Amino acid sequence: MSDVKNILLVGVGGQGTILASKILTEGLVEAGYEVKMSEIHGMSQRGGNVSTQIRYGKQVFSPIVGKGEADVIVAFEKMEALRWVEYLRPEGKMVINDFEIPSVPILMGKVEYPQGILEELSEKVSVIVIKAAEIAEAIGNSKTMNIVLLGALVKAMNVDGADWKKAIVNNVKKGFEEINLKAFEAGFQL
Repeated sequence: MSDVKNILLVGVGGQGTILASKILTEGLVEAGYEVKMSEIHGMSQRGGNVSTQIRYGKQVFSPIVGKGEADVIVAFEKMEALRWVEYLRPEGKMVINDFEIPSVPILMGKVEYPQGILEELSEKVSVIVIKAAEIAEAIGNSKTMNIVLLGALVKAMNVDGADWKKAIVNNVKKGFEEINLKAFEAGFQL
């Protein structure tokens, strides 16, 4: 049996999915794991779907997570959770940010944002819902919801030997280190 763990982070362009993945990857490498990461951008950097696949363990040969293989999926937006659920393994967990970003067809009035996503997913898989946007706003910057979600993920992963503070400081824009550290801690305490 493989010791490799598979994580997907999925969201919409502009939510900081790739930044969270880079911080996670750096922390896992520092903790002594071999890590492979792959990122996919949708049709546009802002508003298109974005996913990152992270695999870590003693020996990892590929960065690709296949359908039914993810141990954890972190969805930065509810519709993305619905789009990626088939990648979750039967005993996996899905962490969902209770947040909506309407797609272009929704903004144009051609379709409505799907209702009941959280309820539908809860009937199929193990779901943890986080209101990361509210938490990020409460600490002073709504753009840190990605780091709130990262903190919650890291806590659930229970990885020893990583300096998460260093990984955050190394990857966020200068001048935003402290607010991102607060966001990470808020997510970690969930």
